[in-house]
Amino acid sequence: MKRLMMAVLLAAGICLSLGGATIAGTTAEPKATPQSQATTPAQASEADQKSTAEEIELMRKDIRSMRKQLVAANLKLTDTEATKFWPVYDRYIAELVAINNTKYDLLKEYFNNYGQLTDEQADSMTKRLLGLDLSVAQLRQKYQPIFRAAVPAKVAATFFQLDRRIAMMIDLQLGSQIPLVQE
Repeated sequence: MKRLMMAVLLAAGICLSLGGATIAGTTAEPKATPQSQATTPAQASEADQKSTAEEIELMRKDIRSMRKQLVAANLKLTDTEATKFWPVYDRYIAELVAINNTKYDLLKEYFNNYGQLTDEQADSMTKRLLGLDLSVAQLRQKYQPIFRAAVPAKVAATFFQLDRRIAMMIDLQLGSQIPLVQE
């Protein structure tokens, strides 16, 4: 179970940073941390959690970089458009990451309670997840006119196509890794 949780949380770190897709070839195995014989199990567990959290954060940063590379490779921008587009993109991604941090916390909560969820917890988590989906849609709506002011309509539309494709790939990969509540 711990290995599955680690794999899903790492996938979630990837997904949440991108807003939702897995990059082929990315593997995530936790690094072994040297433990002295004087370390208590609680200290070892705390050290493992800290190491895992650091690894996930590094992976999320790498994926944000990969996402930006995917957008840059597929979006044909003139130099003038690029000068206007990328600052808007960076603000958009910063807001998306904030939403996805909440989603990541919800996933951690799910795994911490997996197999022991009450109906109330399941209901609460479902409502919060749906709220996060709504927040992402609202963020896109908020940024559509901002991107449109920075670049021509076709460029802005292409960006949102790319953004949604990446998000759907991440959500698909993440969803396939998360065990069902009733399992």
